Amino acid sequence: MSETGREQRRRPDSEEQDPPRSALTQSRVDESKMASDPASVKGDAGPASSQAPPLSPNTATKPPELPDELVQAGWSKCWSRRENRPYYFNRFTNQSLWEVPVLGQHDVISDPLGLNAAPAEGDANGRKRRMSEEQSSNKRPKVEPSTPISPSTPGVKPWAPEEKQTLTSPSTPSTPTAPATPGAPAAPATPSTPSPAPYKPAVIYWDLDVQTNAVIKERPPLPLLPPHPEIELQRAQLVTKLRQHYHELCLQREGIDPPRESFNRWLLERKVIDKGLDPLLPSECDPPISPSMFREVMGDIPIRLARIKYKEEARKLLFKYAEAAKKMIDSRNASPESRKVVKWNAEDTMNWLRRDHSASKEDYMERLEHLRLQCGPHVAAVAKDSVEGICSKIYQLSADYSRRLRQTHLGLLQTPPPSEAPTDPVPGARLVYCYPLRLSVPSPVLPRVELHFENDVACLRFKGEMVKVNRGHFSKLELLYRYSCVDDPRFEKFLSRVWCLLKRYQVMFGSGAHEGAGLQGALPVSVFEVLHRRFGVSFECFASPLNSYYKQFCSAFSDTDGFFGSRGPFLSFTPASGSFEANPPFCEELMEAMVSHFEELLSSSSEPLSFVVFVPDWRDPETPALTRMESSRFLREQLHVPAFEHEYRSGSQHTCKREDMSYRAVHGTAVLFLQNDAGFAKWPPTPEGVAELGSAFKPPKTNSSTSTPGPAPPGPDSAPAPKAVATPGLQDNHDNSHHDNNNNSNSSPKMAAV
Repeated sequence: MSETGREQRRRPDSEEQDPPRSALTQSRVDESKMASDPASVKGDAGPASSQAPPLSPNTATKPPELPDELVQAGWSKCWSRRENRPYYFNRFTNQSLWEVPVLGQHDVISDPLGLNAAPAEGDANGRKRRMSEEQSSNKRPKVEPSTPISPSTPGVKPWAPEEKQTLTSPSTPSTPTAPATPGAPAAPATPSTPSPAPYKPAVIYWDLDVQTNAVIKERPPLPLLPPHPEIELQRAQLVTKLRQHYHELCLQREGIDPPRESFNRWLLERKVIDKGLDPLLPSECDPPISPSMFREVMGDIPIRLARIKYKEEARKLLFKYAEAAKKMIDSRNASPESRKVVKWNAEDTMNWLRRDHSASKEDYMERLEHLRLQCGPHVAAVAKDSVEGICSKIYQLSADYSRRLRQTHLGLLQTPPPSEAPTDPVPGARLVYCYPLRLSVPSPVLPRVELHFENDVACLRFKGEMVKVNRGHFSKLELLYRYSCVDDPRFEKFLSRVWCLLKRYQVMFGSGAHEGAGLQGALPVSVFEVLHRRFGVSFECFASPLNSYYKQFCSAFSDTDGFFGSRGPFLSFTPASGSFEANPPFCEELMEAMVSHFEELLSSSSEPLSFVVFVPDWRDPETPALTRMESSRFLREQLHVPAFEHEYRSGSQHTCKREDMSYRAVHGTAVLFLQNDAGFAKWPPTPEGVAELGSAFKPPKTNSSTSTPGPAPPGPDSAPAPKAVATPGLQDNHDNSHHDNNNNSNSSPKMAAV
């Protein structure tokens, strides 16, 4: 039996069993470690930076003995007591080698035929010999890998040029690698061997190389429960059940379907004021009845009034409204006066419809508006108690589900979380550049999540529940995880946390076709480039790991998103300085809370602070948030981009096709620059910069066929230049006909960070 075969059957149990080594033997071991880990010969010199204060948190870790990609592939360095020299053992394949393993070599378990092997030149005979030796020892039991192997080469940007790619272990972007100590022996060069080609997305919608200029006070880790696939699966089932209850209550009590995406907007509005412990389900809200849900359900009573294009549609809608109003007033406990008014107007409308068959669409619409003014208040009065009961019932069920989930989650943890932990900045804490959230509760061992690829789609499965993400965004999540996560250097929990992340957003969006896609839309890449180049923007206030452009952002969920770079919800984020982009979800309650937070931050900071805000230009009726920002003393500049003349990136960008990546905005967009004096001096919104920002919003001619336009959009050539409003408080009188009381949030293209 060969020496290699004997070493494959025997692996040392621990380093403690090794005999004492001589000084010469110890020096050989140290040299072998230096050869396998080039990072070990680097000095301890601090990184040279032009910005001394504030300091970045210390993230230095002990360098590994092997490169990260070999560790993820199952290789470890061991010591042979018989031969008195090191060797390398793979715990996945039970393979042993005297030389340093080469990434991409043949693996008989995952690739029996050697189709994916990348042999070096002139190594055909050696590969045949290794294949025969491995196949002759196929009686060894199969070892299932417990560590998920990343599909792309670790430490390499999937879209970077091949000549710039290296196999060294990556370092955190905020902590530059220290230069080598003068006089230290140079590490031996690794032999140049072909490696598996990483996936290269066709188009990149992010720039993770932009460093942050946002400064915060150091804050302690949050006492949140770490994500777990079992809990996330139960949460998904309970939220789906809650959606079904909401649909049944609307249908049984009011005879209508729930307003489209009103449940999603209810989640956003509730989390603004929720003090509960569940990241998604509201449980401690005051008042318990949601104004958003109550307003939307009442708007669809007695029937939903959709947009009308033709005369016949207007005639049918008028008849249905009169019939539904009369039926509701008869079946409810209404006052005699209300019953008399509604019945008389409904019967008069029906008689008019029977007599006049030559009326125009405008006549029908005028009659419908008159009927709404006469019958609407009486119908709303009799439906008020019933709709409040719907809102209260949904909230009570949500609170009950939240308590049940937390009890189950606590049972899975190895150590119970602290009862109370500080979440505010530590008194006397130093100023540092913002860094991702940390959790104070250690994560338990997570169950295995299966990964496979179908063309350009990554599919992750846990207990039969599959979530999908395209490979480009999967590679982005891998990079964000490598930059931000500190408790999982070997990627053992990466797939489980990605599954929890995707499942959380999938549950929040809903299961309907294109449902929730507007909640995670984003600005075009060209706009982000102008914001960074002209106004120093390096941070997004409302984003997610899936749609963010920068690697530093605020998002809705601290527990799942913190491992991928999130700084937490924006309403609890208190920066001292920096330049930010704010593109909130178009929920009125959230936008009002955002403006209040802006005012507080700008008033309390003397350091440069700037916010470039993107909100819908709704004028009929005007939104309180837009009115407050236009009259704010911190408003420095304002820009209006007309409807149908700009586009957003789709909220389903991580799953949709490339041709469906963009869509035309059906409403105007107001861009407002809110800055304190220091921020205005450092990042002034010059006329040239504002004009370039307006031009960057226009859809490019080459992509006009790939963006989804609204009805009859004007061509890019005929689009007038965006108007810049330089006077603070001056309001634009642009009339947005696509904004009404019932559908003012259906096209909201942003992710909530509440």
